[in-house]
Amino acid sequence: MTQHPVVTVQILDKDYPIGCPPQARHGLERAAHYVDAKMRELRSSGRGVDAERIAVLAALNIAHELLQLQERDSAALEGDTRSRVRELLERVDRALQEPSA
Repeated sequence: MTQHPVVTVQILDKDYPIGCPPQARHGLERAAHYVDAKMRELRSSGRGVDAERIAVLAALNIAHELLQLQERDSAALEGDTRSRVRELLERVDRALQEPSA
């Protein structure tokens, strides 16, 4: 089992040491900053009383954002795929209508 260097991230003023490969460090730090910002936003709004509740609400909000992005990307990909299939069918139709040499 490969042992990764430890990166310490801070969320709501608490340190969390996490094993992380060097190439993933920037992504981990960005994710921790995002989670910290979401949790601070919830704490300042008064919607969460304790850290556990704030963490759960932040996780739900982040999961909701992720699902919305996935649905949007899926719809865009589906539209692109339909457009591409339509274009290919038109090309096939044109090729079939051309006289043989």
